[in-house]
Amino acid sequence: MKNKNTKPLTKKIVSGKFKNRVLKLPSKTTTRSSKSIVLESFFNTIQFEIIDATFVEVFSGSGSVGLEALSRGAKEIIFMEKDRDALIVLKENIKQTDPSACEIFSGDSFTNMKSVVSRLMKNSQKAYFYIDPPFSIREGMEDIYDNMIKMIASIPKEVVELIIIEHMSGLEIPQKIGIYKVRKTKKFGKTTLTYLEDDLN
Repeated sequence: MKNKNTKPLTKKIVSGKFKNRVLKLPSKTTTRSSKSIVLESFFNTIQFEIIDATFVEVFSGSGSVGLEALSRGAKEIIFMEKDRDALIVLKENIKQTDPSACEIFSGDSFTNMKSVVSRLMKNSQKAYFYIDPPFSIREGMEDIYDNMIKMIASIPKEVVELIIIEHMSGLEIPQKIGIYKVRKTKKFGKTTLTYLEDDLN
């Protein structure tokens, strides 16, 4: 008899041209999928801004946020992920949508951010950065939020439309990170979305 737990985890794209396409999710032990209520709120907030935009999903896991953005009209998605199992799932999920509009930077996101920024600068592009790091309670991830804040501070404003952080509600995000300030914060139980923009906006 098969173990019921062997059924693969999945979620569907909610809206747009790829609505109802089924995306696989990696093992919960390596990545954590964004809750539907969080994503619904996020896309309600930026639904019109995102059309024809470039979208960067940092720590992308299955790519469900970036692929939802693509389905809703974003022009190009850049995924950043280092977990090998997650990368396999991410590539399979991209095939369900439009691979020509997607690019993957595999490896450590903190290291690869420089390459992503260089690519955007070269093409004079601004992007939406969705940053959903592994929770710091996981082993080996104790410094993840400190590193994330340093990474955000290093991103030049020339490539940023908006920075969105999905994080544990208990984490206090500084009101200012480098040249970026908190535009708004929205809490969903244990998860919170924090929006950052250029301080001159």
